[in-house]
Amino acid sequence: MTGIIPLNKSENITSFFAVSKIRRLAGEKKAGHTGTLDPNATGVLPVAMGGATRFIELLPTHKKAYKATFKTGIRTDTLDIWGNVTEAFEKKVTFRDVLKAAEGFKGEIMQLPPMYSALKKDGVRLYELARQGKEVERTPRKCEIYELIVGEAENGEYSIYCECSAGTYIRTLIDDIGSVLGTGAVMTSLQRTFACGVSIDECYTLEELAVLQEKGELEKTLIPVDKLLEFYPAVKVTDNQAVRFKNGGDLLVERVKGLNNGFGLYRVYGLNKFLGLGEYLPDSESLKVKRVYNEM
Repeated sequence: MTGIIPLNKSENITSFFAVSKIRRLAGEKKAGHTGTLDPNATGVLPVAMGGATRFIELLPTHKKAYKATFKTGIRTDTLDIWGNVTEAFEKKVTFRDVLKAAEGFKGEIMQLPPMYSALKKDGVRLYELARQGKEVERTPRKCEIYELIVGEAENGEYSIYCECSAGTYIRTLIDDIGSVLGTGAVMTSLQRTFACGVSIDECYTLEELAVLQEKGELEKTLIPVDKLLEFYPAVKVTDNQAVRFKNGGDLLVERVKGLNNGFGLYRVYGLNKFLGLGEYLPDSESLKVKRVYNEM
């Protein structure tokens, strides 16, 4: 089984557990996910199966989207409702105040990665250090907020919809909004609605996948890996070139038609099928093999 299973991860399970469950359902040895979701987070978790696992790191991650809720009045060590409260504030704010504060975070911003994150410092995950009560210096990172919509408070919690670049922490964004307000703010729920070209509307829960597996219809959920690679331009090669590419051989640029987009990665098609990804590098006379696609 080769392709991408679009999973809608539920709450209170790790991404690793979700992939293990799908691996057992499919009877597939090779499986891996793209972009970890915290146990308390839900939503889009593309799971690569079989030969598609070789393309995980090459799937486009330039845009992601999230829905979240948050409340003001406190800060926690994890920047979400599940952490330990570190500060409490009595200041009250209006919805207009929240909108104004959020407006300043559209576009390119700098974010300080949270201590409770999977980033590494000297080879150690930050969350491991945080659990030991340690806080280390971190370098702010550039990210981009393409769209940011805040909804009026219901039951004391605001809603937020965010389209952003990869590497953006919604917890940090909410905490930063709380800092501008002077009230603190913590995330109370998080759902990823878009990642790696997959929308939440395309996704299946583990329970739905189990039902399909019993019916022998699990393969119907698979998204072809090249569909999620459409961010890269495509070229079509001759049958002889296709055989050479499949065997790991580079192709002379002058003999490959369609390299009009310049340097970078290309989807390569031949023999009426997707062959893999080729890379056209500066000062190179060949389209080099980046990944060969093999169904498993």
